[in-house]
Amino acid sequence: MTQHNFLVVGLGEVLWDLFPEGARFGGAPANFACHAAVLGCDVAMVSAVGDGPRGREAIGILRGYGIDTTMIQRLEDAPTGTVGVSLDANGKPTFVIHEGSAWDWIAWTPELEARIIEADAVYFGTLGQRGGVSRTTIRCALEVASESGSSRILDVNLREPFYDAALIRESIESTSVLKLSDDELEPVVAACGLDSMAGIETRLRALLDRFGLDLVVMTRGAEGALLVSPTETVDQPGIPTTVHNTVGAGDSFTAALVTGLLRGDPLRSIARAACELAASVCAQPGTVPELPSHTNPRMFFARTD
Repeated sequence: MTQHNFLVVGLGEVLWDLFPEGARFGGAPANFACHAAVLGCDVAMVSAVGDGPRGREAIGILRGYGIDTTMIQRLEDAPTGTVGVSLDANGKPTFVIHEGSAWDWIAWTPELEARIIEADAVYFGTLGQRGGVSRTTIRCALEVASESGSSRILDVNLREPFYDAALIRESIESTSVLKLSDDELEPVVAACGLDSMAGIETRLRALLDRFGLDLVVMTRGAEGALLVSPTETVDQPGIPTTVHNTVGAGDSFTAALVTGLLRGDPLRSIARAACELAASVCAQPGTVPELPSHTNPRMFFARTD
């Protein structure tokens, strides 16, 4: 695929999702990074993993997509993150996120600062900030990105009990593009003290205006997505698909969104492309796109650290 030479940096968790049928590589920023790489961006991943088989395999998978992994820190005293995942009859997941993971301890370094300065876009989420060390590092990265004029994309991923109203507000204050799901709209609006009784578009535009954002995007599962900018509203219907599971669909959506924004594509075209990619992810068992042909597909499955 043609390279567009945009540098995108993903900040946050790299982990293994523990499905009933086995462990699969995941983590919202890692999923996002893989999709962004396949879509033609130059991608660097900032995270931390344990110094064991799962950590090495995770780094190997990211490298298989051509992702720069030099800023993934390897820790001897913390394990690679894992998340228990169960799916309901509609493929919607329930998560049990294990604590004390390596990605809670991402350290700020001069090398990381230099890489952020070069970035065209920086992606982060709320879950990756549950640990104080990683939260401080992510906030430092966002300050640098803001000063250098980089886009900052917040992909809200509210997971109990790893967030509060202050974290939501502070994260939105640090971003330029806000992406959330329809399930997350109510707690986000409440955290920001906005009118929870207003219509959906009105609430999204209230978020846009209050925080001076460039764009607010709300995904609606099978119903598509609603995108609100200072000058435009795009109501994109869902793309019909056969749902296997929805894990990673939102991450793929965000990768297509960011790639389109960096290219300067029309917002309506971006919305359609992002929904099409998310629908294709829902129809497959994995959370990231097919591995390049030279990479061993067995690397998707983890051994025990």
